[in-house]
Amino acid sequence: MNKWNMIVDVAKCENCHNCTLSVKDEHVDNNFPGYAAPQPQHGHDWIKITRNVRGSSHMVDTAYLPTMCNHCDDAPCLKVGGKDGAVKKRRDGIMIIDPEKAKGRKDIAESCPHNAIAWNEELEIPQIWIFDAHLLDNGWKEPRASQCCPTDALEAVKISDSEMKERVVNDKLETLLPELGLKPRIYYKNLHRYAKHFLGGTIVTEASGQRECLSGATVNLQQDNKIIDTQSSDMFGDFKFDKLEAGHHYTIEVTCVDHSIKTMDVALGKSIYLGEIELT
Repeated sequence: MNKWNMIVDVAKCENCHNCTLSVKDEHVDNNFPGYAAPQPQHGHDWIKITRNVRGSSHMVDTAYLPTMCNHCDDAPCLKVGGKDGAVKKRRDGIMIIDPEKAKGRKDIAESCPHNAIAWNEELEIPQIWIFDAHLLDNGWKEPRASQCCPTDALEAVKISDSEMKERVVNDKLETLLPELGLKPRIYYKNLHRYAKHFLGGTIVTEASGQRECLSGATVNLQQDNKIIDTQSSDMFGDFKFDKLEAGHHYTIEVTCVDHSIKTMDVALGKSIYLGEIELT
């Protein structure tokens, strides 16, 4: 059976909040019995977007991360509220928190490790983004959140689990908190832009009494005395090693014909721009 999934490309999200606004437009003051009670006008973002800024100087990278209910197949909320029907997992993969049966069940909201379940204090119910299930059941081809995304950062796909596994491998997709084994249906492409770190710098040299960028220099990234990546500095003298984990030690070795060898030891706590590295 085909099931719904959402693929979020972090590299394409530009923080326009069209997805967030589409959810509010659909749900604020609107009641959809059996699917969702009205979303409060204030305080709730069923799709949230957070920002992460990496680096410094001219080597700065800003990424945005849309987050929402992950519609997990092995969700804690389903374990907490599934027995009495307060939380339901549909055959198409969509999770529904019943607005009537879940009344007063704050424990359902507190069960989500992604913090994707909002608590409606006025109605005393937990609420999530329901993947616009009420629209899909009435013939819509995709949720409004993905339909209105101007950069195609959100892609809703309804395919079999085996096909989705192939896409995960081919497109190098990741999920949030994979260590929990919750089997989420929200996947992320280019997640390293938000979750990992980079190490970069600019190779320069002195020629005819002037400081110039040095292109074509070989830059080796070493860890535990082993080369794990190699780059060449570009026309601006820049290099950048990305997708690195914080809390590790690295060695940068820079070589270029007719120039000295330069090495630098770096303890990576967050993304670092090393500045200018001069070869004599």
